[in-house]
This record gives sequence, C-alpha cells and structure tokens, in this order.
Amino acid sequence: MKKIYKLGILRETKTPPDKRTALAPKQAAELLKRFQNIELYIQSSKIRAYKDEEYKDLGLNVVDDLSECDILAGVKEVHIPLLIPNKTYMFFSHTAKEQIHNRPLLKALLENNITLLDHEYFTDEKGTRLVAFGNWAGLVGAYNGLIALGNRTGTFQLKRAIECRDINEMKQELRKIKVPPVKFVITGGGRVANGALEILKTAGIKQILPEDFLENTYNYPVFTQLNPDSYVKRKDGDNFDLHHFFNHPDLYISTFKPYTKVADVYIACHFWDEKSPKFMTTDDMKEADFKISVIADVSCDIAGPIPSTLRASEIAHPFYGYNPYSEKEGDAFDKENITVMAVDNLPGEVPRDASVDFGNGLSEKIFPALFGNDERGIIERATITKNGKLGKYFKYLKDYAEGK
Repeated sequence: MKKIYKLGILRETKTPPDKRTALAPKQAAELLKRFQNIELYIQSSKIRAYKDEEYKDLGLNVVDDLSECDILAGVKEVHIPLLIPNKTYMFFSHTAKEQIHNRPLLKALLENNITLLDHEYFTDEKGTRLVAFGNWAGLVGAYNGLIALGNRTGTFQLKRAIECRDINEMKQELRKIKVPPVKFVITGGGRVANGALEILKTAGIKQILPEDFLENTYNYPVFTQLNPDSYVKRKDGDNFDLHHFFNHPDLYISTFKPYTKVADVYIACHFWDEKSPKFMTTDDMKEADFKISVIADVSCDIAGPIPSTLRASEIAHPFYGYNPYSEKEGDAFDKENITVMAVDNLPGEVPRDASVDFGNGLSEKIFPALFGNDERGIIERATITKNGKLGKYFKYLKDYAEGK
C-alpha cells in the first residue's frame, strides 16, 4: 500500500508581501489527478495572486490550518514564529550561502526538527537547477530598466509590470513605445539573461555583437550580451576557460570598463562570486566619460561588483539614485545621479505567470521524486536539514548555524 502524503500549499508570510504561490489552481487540480497518493490543502490567503475562490471553483480544499499536513510548500522564507515542528518544508531559505540575516531561520529549523527542502538546490546529477524564477527576474528587471530610461529621457512611459495582468499585457505595453537610439549592455547568460533579451527584443531593440557595440554608433536602439569571456580575462594571459573561471574566479580581472564608456543602460543578469573581479569601481564611475545613466541590477549583489547597488529596493519603490561623486544615495531621476533598479524579488511583480512556470517545474521534476522513487537523488541534494541535523550536502553550515 502506498504512503499517503498530505501536502499543504502555504500562504506567503514574508514582508514585504509576496503574491506568488508554489501551485496555481489548475496545477493543483492536475496534481491530484496525477498522484493518487496525496491529499492536497491550500492555505487561505488574502494576498495571493490567485484568489481562494479560484481554487475552490476547481473543488480544491482551501483551509486556514495546515498543521495536519506532512509537507508544506511555499516560495519565500517562512516567518519563524509560524514554523510547525516536525514537518517537512519546501521553500527558498537563503541559508546555504551562510547569509547572516537568515542564520536565525536555520537555527529554528534545526531546533524544531524540521526537514527543509530548499528549492534552490533541486538539481540534476550535473548540478543544473530544476526549478527557478530566474527567467522572470530577467523579464521584469529589463522591463523596469526600460521604465527608468523612459522616465529619465521623457521619451516614453510604460505601465508598471505589477499593474499588468500578465506577461502578455507587458508585451503589449512594449510594442506601443519607441525607444530612442541608446545602447543597452547585458552581462550574464542562462535563464535570467534570456528573460532580459526577450523584453528588449519585444521592444524592438536590435542585438549586435560586443565588438560592434564598442566600435560603432547607431541611429536606432541596440543591445549586446556579454558572457564571462567578454567581461573578464585571466591574470596570467592564458586563454579563457569557463570551467576554470567558475572554479578560480580570483585568477581573473575585469575587462568591462570599455563598455561603461559607450553604454547608456546596463542590465546585470550575471552570477557573481565574491572572489570574482568587480565590474567597475567607484573611481571608474567618477570618470568624465562614464556614460551609463541607468543600471538595472537584476543580480542585486549588495556592496558587490557594482558600487551603485547600495541596497535592495522594493517593488513599491523600485528606483533610487546613486551619486558617483558623493557615493551616496539620492533622487532616482536627478540628472547628476545614476538611476538604480535593485529589486531583489522581481518575479513578485508578475506573480500569476511566475507561479505557473514555477509550479510546472515542481510538478514535472520534483514531485515525482518526492511522492515516488528518488532514484536520482534530487530530494537528498536539496535537504538542508533533517531530523534536527544538517543534511548530507550541508554539513559545512555547522559553524554558521551555531553562530561561530
């Protein structure tokens, strides 16, 4: 006889509020049809992008109390006082990189004998992530970058992404505008950058090669995408090797500076290791020919590779200014300042679309292992805590969890 799992879909409790969910209504209904060994309960929420009625209309159980469930699935970190001891949770905990602000959360998970499956570490055998919101971060980040450009230049206006019903309405907005002949540079590849590319192309902005971007001028808007081999080089002068860069980022120096002299808008979609070279310095940003006036920092590494990212911004107030001379925050659209967009939960601006995409990943790639046989080790690789102890792949967090 198969074990029956009681799965609860959590309402989000992090501040500021997040409207996303681990499963949209239709996905939840399909999950019950696909897996005969689960009971599903949706926790009632007043802020979720999908209303309680949308779940109820499909015959799904909407309840306030999930204490009888075995597995509780959400998106962002769960508010510590609301954690239920001895349960299995699924959410992005932001603890595995020893983030100082979330050490109390990891401590609470261990003390409450909670098993945590962290979405970020659901990977295949090669280490490729199986579920993520990265594409949506890139989409919204680039869209916000365009909003900032329109506001600075006064040439066009866009409705906020959060005011659009879905990605289709965002794209309709983009097709209405005419972007002036400026240059956009994107750093990074993968899901995040692909989302940004989709937005710029929808806005009618033409992609060009990095060398053309540096050398030529255009009477229409253009963008270029830089992979690591275009923004770093080895200190020893040897040929670039991506695998070597990932393993030894400290052996590289930045080659990004020339792009700061010709780009108007910078959209940062890269993954950055703290040992990697910085893209630019405060001194670089003070130079008279530094041209970038808008930085949409999708990666949002505070005090990291981009000096102007002083803090994360919020969806309600996505922009702030950075004065390169004082190195302090100022008015977002003062001409002496660089406009910075550094929202750290960008997919929250398109919660319905982002939830569907994420839920598809869980349904197709994670739940079969969770409710069946985990022959590929997917669940184990994502288990940060279990039975009051750190998981097999997270023993290195011991000192961090103990506050050492």
